[in-house]
Amino acid sequence: MSEKMNFKAEVNKMLNIVVNSLYSEKYIFLRELISNASDACDKLKYMMLTNPNVVKNKGELKIVVAPDAKENSLRISDNGIGMNKDDLINHLGTIAKSGTSDFVADMKENGSAVDLIGQFGVGFYSAFMVADKVEIVTKKAGEDKAYKWVSNGIDGFEIEEAEKEENGTDIKLFLKQDDKDFTDTIYLRHLITTYSDHISYPIYLNLGKDGEEKVNQGLALWSRNKSEITEEQYKDFYQHISHNFDEPWLTMHFKAEGNIEYSALVYIPSQQPYDLFQPDKKQGLKLYVNKVFISDKVEELMPNYLRFVKGVVDSSDLPLNISREMLQQNILIEKIKHGIVSRLLKDLKKRAENYDDYIKFWNNFGIVFKEGIYEDFANREEIAAISLFASTKEEEKLTTLDAYVERMPKDQQDIYYITGDDVKVLANNPQLEAFKQKGWEVLLLVDPIDEFWTQTLPNYKGKAVKHIAQAGETLSFERKEKKADKEKLDVLMKDMSEWFKDDVAKVVDTDKLTTSPVSLTTEKGQMSIHLERLMRNHQQQTAFASSRILEVNPYHPLIVKMSEVVEDKNKKADVEKVAKILLDQAKIAEGEPIKDPSFYAAAISEYILKSF
Repeated sequence: MSEKMNFKAEVNKMLNIVVNSLYSEKYIFLRELISNASDACDKLKYMMLTNPNVVKNKGELKIVVAPDAKENSLRISDNGIGMNKDDLINHLGTIAKSGTSDFVADMKENGSAVDLIGQFGVGFYSAFMVADKVEIVTKKAGEDKAYKWVSNGIDGFEIEEAEKEENGTDIKLFLKQDDKDFTDTIYLRHLITTYSDHISYPIYLNLGKDGEEKVNQGLALWSRNKSEITEEQYKDFYQHISHNFDEPWLTMHFKAEGNIEYSALVYIPSQQPYDLFQPDKKQGLKLYVNKVFISDKVEELMPNYLRFVKGVVDSSDLPLNISREMLQQNILIEKIKHGIVSRLLKDLKKRAENYDDYIKFWNNFGIVFKEGIYEDFANREEIAAISLFASTKEEEKLTTLDAYVERMPKDQQDIYYITGDDVKVLANNPQLEAFKQKGWEVLLLVDPIDEFWTQTLPNYKGKAVKHIAQAGETLSFERKEKKADKEKLDVLMKDMSEWFKDDVAKVVDTDKLTTSPVSLTTEKGQMSIHLERLMRNHQQQTAFASSRILEVNPYHPLIVKMSEVVEDKNKKADVEKVAKILLDQAKIAEGEPIKDPSFYAAAISEYILKSF
């Protein structure tokens, strides 16, 4: 008896868009289904080698594509690991466990899903671009029961027990009238040899009375010589292992020989995947031993800051029955990881010489790549060298640390930075005024990771890396403006300290400001205002909250005027009101909330009105 089930939330919306949108690349469904069949064979092959008592497979592992022109149907079969009832519900009843809403929104916005389908794990559902109905009969290796799954891609799916002698999966597509081309054996042969030639299992095309014809070379791409592989083949293999439909931004293929031998074929995508920042998303490379699939997405082969890298590693020095625990502790895995990362950083350094090319990578993955400065002690300076940063000197382009150092004037000894939430806002921060006056460049850092890598990279090529608050007296320069009388200024600052005792730890005068009357900072050695705000936003309370310091510019005409009238009883209230406005302005400049927004708005309106 069949059991009727509904798709999970928003799946119907996504399917409606996929089914009813027009694509010139309808063939992608075949590439996806063959790729899934290959993965199923991989998993069974590994199970047969590591647990032969549980499952035994008859004959070679293979994939069969069988068109039926009379019925207008297409069947893709494999004798891989197969699925049970739970697998069918979890894998085919749920699409993109997280991110489906983004998929639907993006589809509606740009009307093209070719680049999105693989990213959201919905490759199987591309079948509904050409099929009115999809029927699956499958049996999981090592289990007795087989199941049948049927859906029209509109109102859920049905599952019932079925008859199937051997393990594996048969997917039958009942094609739409406009898609009869997919029963043409000549066209199917072209699609398979063009887009799935690299699949390591034989793909047979069923020719009816003429039997079956093997149509792919079936050679593991990573085991072949680079000179034998075309760019198109590299691209097709990238799309196969990543389930993405963009072209790789970087392809790296090499064989390591010596104490440990392995082949690696890795890619950097040209588009940022939607799940790049999902903490529960498993990342890593595929691992093979002598072309035998071992594990998918082995995290131990790639550091977290390179989690966007896709690819395959194949080594003959590892045991076939390597377990998850052995992967975590195996010294050979660590050596392979070191070798791949070293080669990858070397290639990135070379690509970084072309800014227009490299910025494409940086815009997609820079925020993640910078995590390596914090995480990878051995490669810290090398990663920093090919990282890009906004700065006060480079308005149109991002800069490297090397370029920053080259531009440093003779009287500047250190590399300075400021952190915040927005580059344009940071560029106008009052704390930068003295730096601009002296012609000293400051890095404008706005990514959360910037607060952390700057603490673990104390110097770069002999230059100390410092927050602008650490500049100290080296920022001094000749002043020609009128300065407030010291005694009167002391009175003003004493009064301000009393007025703002609940807001700041102290009020001090400073020579670091030029055009702003006041600014807000913290004590040396304490966390920056921006870092403290990040911690609060992530519900991470800290016992080391920073003390706010209100810095007063004794050269600013407003401060000079306030100090002159602060002891006048008739002006005292006005001075306090203006001082409160200045404190609010200093808080706003640092991205801090103000106590009484209505007071600030009313006071500003009042003074604007007086100016007319």
